[in-house]
Amino acid sequence: MAEQKPREKWGTRIGIIMAVAGSAVGLGNFLRFPVQATQNGGGAFMIPYFISFLLLGIPLMWIEWAIGRYGGLFGHGTAPFIFDKLWKNRALKYLGVIGIFGPLVIFIYYIYIESWLLGYAFFSVTGKLLAFTTPQAMKGFLLAYQGLGPGSNLWTAYLFFLITFAVNSWILYRGIKGGIEWLCKWAMPLLFGFALIIAARVLSLGAPNPLVPDWNIINGLGFLWNPDFSVLTNSKVWLAAAGQIFFTLSVGIGCILTYASYLSHGDDVVLSGLSAGATNEFAEVILGGSIVIPAAFAFLGPIGAAEAAQSGAFNLGFVTMPLIFGRIPLGELFALLWFALLFLAGITSSVSLAEPAVAFVRDEFKLDRKKAVVLFSIAAFLLCQPAIFFLGHGVVDELDFWGGTFALVLFATIETILFVWIFGMDKAWEEMHRGAELNIPRFYRFIMKYITPAFLLFILGFWFIQQGWPTLLMKSVAAENLPYILATRVGLILLFVAIAILVRIAYYRRKPE
Repeated sequence: MAEQKPREKWGTRIGIIMAVAGSAVGLGNFLRFPVQATQNGGGAFMIPYFISFLLLGIPLMWIEWAIGRYGGLFGHGTAPFIFDKLWKNRALKYLGVIGIFGPLVIFIYYIYIESWLLGYAFFSVTGKLLAFTTPQAMKGFLLAYQGLGPGSNLWTAYLFFLITFAVNSWILYRGIKGGIEWLCKWAMPLLFGFALIIAARVLSLGAPNPLVPDWNIINGLGFLWNPDFSVLTNSKVWLAAAGQIFFTLSVGIGCILTYASYLSHGDDVVLSGLSAGATNEFAEVILGGSIVIPAAFAFLGPIGAAEAAQSGAFNLGFVTMPLIFGRIPLGELFALLWFALLFLAGITSSVSLAEPAVAFVRDEFKLDRKKAVVLFSIAAFLLCQPAIFFLGHGVVDELDFWGGTFALVLFATIETILFVWIFGMDKAWEEMHRGAELNIPRFYRFIMKYITPAFLLFILGFWFIQQGWPTLLMKSVAAENLPYILATRVGLILLFVAIAILVRIAYYRRKPE
């Protein structure tokens, strides 16, 4: 048997907790969550949200941590080969391909959006960003920056993309302990510090417009959190809450599974998983809910805040917030802190999205980490180009649906059924509690075995009917974008097939061992 190179390990427990929390805490915490809450009943949204957290998010966190740690015992850090250890089935490793494919697809557009944050932080420092004082001007600047509007300057955005890509590659190159763990130990406290400063400033705004005293921060919090219980009869609200839990905890992607594979077998996954989840919820509910919408209400009023929420997370982050910072003292400083915290949230997530592919190349082809990162960086850089140059033709939306929605829910469904039904609930329960300092309440056995899989199957089915089928038929695609969408789909199919072929090659190379 060939000598197996030792796998990397996390340096400290706090390091792995910060890394998993960093994977989860992303742009969705500060931008997507307040939009979802505002559009789906305010305080009433928190009922399905926390039910989804308890029935879906926490069980999936524990399942993924346990599966990943189990796979690491055999030298595997990605789903195809970990699944093969859970159940010997010839086809199963190809379903595990989703756990590499999904995060890679998200990475190739997410890192470009992440680079906008670096660019906007720079423009905040120079004062150029806050020179725009109307929504139309700020939107025009964003479109020009993206290469979509008059005065297009895509090459400026491309420069910040190159810097962002290089920083991500450098962190991955440094390894688990010296790169990812080091990053998250510094980035997460800074992120929380910046968020607390901005939240404190927003909560101290009072009524910034003395002519309209009702436009104040207290009413802004009420605008976000006052419950509309009538929405609880709407299934779309429950699906929105479940979807937010998926996005916010980074479950179903494959990143946590890979991160957990770098644990030792006696490392606690119960308390660590719970700690990472709680850290993410604090960032999302307490901090994310205290900044954007209350600030928009205080400056723009109820109609303006509603329009800002309806305009989506991008406009909220890149248009509304800079306009607000332009109206307060030291606005350049607060704008810098805002885009810096979003950049830190982005980069701790993007390195986690890259890690499954890096781990696959390293573990299964027995390369050292540096070579694996170089190969990944070359391939990922090429794959990023369509998202940059064809952004205006719906390519990013297409990548986001298949990588960030469909693959995510499908993968979570597969791994949950595999672990608790095929591997077996008794063995799964024992594996989760190995080295645990905290016992999972026994009623979670029932939840994990029946409620969580049923919930996932319901979401998968409903999402396919609601979004998947119309998307598959391209019902909302403009005629001029049709060639780009078809090319994107062909590219995604070829990417999936290429990963599957690599999995097959690696599998049969290792089989004699």
